[in-house]
Amino acid sequence: MDRLSIAMVGTRGVPARYGGFETAVEEIGRRLADAGHRVVVYCRTVPGAQQPAPAEHLGMELVHLPAARRRSLETLSHTALSVRHLLAHRTDAAVLFNAANAPLLPAMRAAGIPVATHVDGLEWKRAKWGGTGRRYYRAAEALAVRWSDVLIADAQGIADYYRDAFAAPTTLLTYGAPLIQPGAHRLAELGLEPRGYHLVVARFEPENHVDVIVEGYAASTAARPLVVVGSAPYADAYTARVHALADGRVRFLGGVWDQELLDQLYANCATYLHGHSVGGTNPSLLRAIGAGAAVTAFDVDFNREVVADAGRFFRTPDDVAREVAAVEADPGWVTRAGQRARELAGGYDWDAVAAGYEELARALAGRRFPARRPSGRRRPTAADAPLTTPRPAVAVPAPATAPAAERLPAGQQ
Repeated sequence: MDRLSIAMVGTRGVPARYGGFETAVEEIGRRLADAGHRVVVYCRTVPGAQQPAPAEHLGMELVHLPAARRRSLETLSHTALSVRHLLAHRTDAAVLFNAANAPLLPAMRAAGIPVATHVDGLEWKRAKWGGTGRRYYRAAEALAVRWSDVLIADAQGIADYYRDAFAAPTTLLTYGAPLIQPGAHRLAELGLEPRGYHLVVARFEPENHVDVIVEGYAASTAARPLVVVGSAPYADAYTARVHALADGRVRFLGGVWDQELLDQLYANCATYLHGHSVGGTNPSLLRAIGAGAAVTAFDVDFNREVVADAGRFFRTPDDVAREVAAVEADPGWVTRAGQRARELAGGYDWDAVAAGYEELARALAGRRFPARRPSGRRRPTAADAPLTTPRPAVAVPAPATAPAAERLPAGQQ
């Protein structure tokens, strides 16, 4: 079993252009392929694509299949087609990304394909899902616990959640943090100077707390502008709320697709304000610490795990106002925190992550995992509590008609 055949199922596929899952598949898959394994990645076809879909990428074999073009059905519909294909083209092991795909696990188990499920973050806490969606994600978590041969967690906080909620063991395999020194020569294009601005990079969704950051910054005495990268065109009401909370010191750049420019924004900010709260280890936060950014993060276990002693933390707008003022008053802290962040980033290494996946694939192929799985019965945990108290209403203009949803780079999700 020196050479394994490994399937990666349940993502948009590679080349990685969108989220953390896709980045993980690309970074891990290319290393497994370099080690001599056959890696099969299932990819979603792109409607209206002008070029034929590639059959190979960085040594990985690609299988392109369609998906329903509705947000609530896109993931599961594509994964269902992928699993059907996989049943006819078996591999030694499979990694299924996203607990939302758990209803398809019985078919894989019935076919005798050993499978690990990467469960991601607490998806049911995302505000974009209504009551039905949240109930589905909570049910899917339980199904993943019951029907996966192994569960993968990308953060200790996620591993703790599955232990507390389901008494389920997990294999902890994080993401990698790119160590980058991109320079600062592109900042002049935006009229910015090194350490002369604060930075937010996020999709505009409530659990990313962009509104809390902007409200707190607007109430602060900060002299340096707040640069906000990211958007969510279909979330009109929330986007309007964020803009209504801003003052003239806040600069909204929208989505930034130029990776060199984005890296320079990370590397040269006075502080990177990270509001993500439910997604486990976040690619944007890892990229920020890899660029040596001083971080002020929303205070949850996932962020403290990454930032450790290199950052500041907030929960409320008042916290944000206090912290940005403190950062401007202490430039020495910015330097020290950035240096410490890069040290911490060294602990998030893609080579080590890929080695962990290789070891896991060998265990799956050799069926070295417990035959009996936890029941999937849920117990109450601290994660059931709301993240914050409800935010007061803010008068906002009527939303315009939303354009088509854009796919933002991984750091802006």
